[in-house]
Amino acid sequence: MYSFVLAIHDIVRWLILIFGIIAIIRAYVGWFGNKEWTDVDDWFGLGFTISLDVQFLLGLLLYFFLSPITTNAFANFSAAMSDTDTRFFLIEHSLMMLVAVILAHIGRSRAKKQEEDVRKYRTTAIYYTIAVLFILAAIPWSRL
Repeated sequence: MYSFVLAIHDIVRWLILIFGIIAIIRAYVGWFGNKEWTDVDDWFGLGFTISLDVQFLLGLLLYFFLSPITTNAFANFSAAMSDTDTRFFLIEHSLMMLVAVILAHIGRSRAKKQEEDVRKYRTTAIYYTIAVLFILAAIPWSRL
């Protein structure tokens, strides 16, 4: 079960990056090009946040129930903190991804409340960019 959930977790990562990068590009083009907000813009933002939510739930499943890394780390927390790889998964990866999920949702929520299209684009551009930067920093690239 662990291998299956981890494989799905790895696949969803790419969906997040695809949706996120497209949403960011569209946001900057709309912001600086003073374009009209479209359903497509909303759709990519929705795809980004939904894929983040799915990924977060898979991550929680791995973190609390399936991952031998975190299971062993919780058994001896002080030893886990002294190992950089274990600490990465136990603390750094988890917290940075949580921050990314929160930022993406705040950006989407605030954009929906904006009246002017340029403000919607600016809001999503800023929040989604920061969220994707957190995601890129927290991906365990050595595992790819």
